[in-house]
Amino acid sequence: MFFKKTEMVAPDRALPGRPQQQFALSDKHLVLGSPLVTDVVPEGLEVALFGLGCFWGAEEIFWRMPGVWSTSVGYAGGTTPHPTYDEVCSGMTGHTEAVRIVFDPDAVSYADLVRAFYEVHDPTQGYRQGNDVGTQYRSAIYFFSEEQEQVARQITEAYGPVIARAGYGAITTEIKPAPTYYYAEDYHQQYLYKNPNGYRCHSATGIKVPG
Repeated sequence: MFFKKTEMVAPDRALPGRPQQQFALSDKHLVLGSPLVTDVVPEGLEVALFGLGCFWGAEEIFWRMPGVWSTSVGYAGGTTPHPTYDEVCSGMTGHTEAVRIVFDPDAVSYADLVRAFYEVHDPTQGYRQGNDVGTQYRSAIYFFSEEQEQVARQITEAYGPVIARAGYGAITTEIKPAPTYYYAEDYHQQYLYKNPNGYRCHSATGIKVPG
C-alpha cells in the first residue's frame, strides 16, 4: 500500500467510483455564514483551487483571510468520480486533497492567495507534506483562467530561486487547468472549527514569497 500511495495511479487502474455524490452537505459555512456548496458563484466573485497537504488546516488558513467569501474542502486532479475520503487516502483515485476558495478580487487578489498558498506549506516535497505521505498530499494550483495561470506561474518562477537559496529542492507544485472538484464528506468541512484542537500539518518553510 505504501508503494501505491507514493506513485500516481494510472487512470486505467484507478478505483471506479460512483455516478453521484452519496452524502448530504450542510447549507452554510460554519465560520463565514455563506453557502458551503458554491457551484454557482455570485457575480463579482472568483474561485481559486489549491492542493497543499491535509485539507483540514489548509481550509482554516484561507477562511481567515479578509476577502474570502466561502471555502470548502474536497478532492481534485484525479480519475475516480465522486471518491470517498478512504478511497482518496488509498492512493487509488489520483486525487489530491483540495481547498476551493470563493473570494472577492476587490478585497483580496488571486496573487495574494497564491502567496499565502506557498507560504503555508512546503511545495518541494512531492507526494508528501511532513509526516503525511501519499499522492493526495501533493502541492497543486488549479487555475480557472489564463490570468490565474499567468499569476501562478510568475509567482512560482519568482519563488523557486528564493526557496532554493534556503536549501530546499525544486518546487514540485503542479499547475494545471481546474479539473472536476468533488466535495469531501460533511465532517471534513470546517473541520478545525468543529474540532479546534484537531490535526494541523506543520510543514511550512517559513520563507516569504517575494513581492
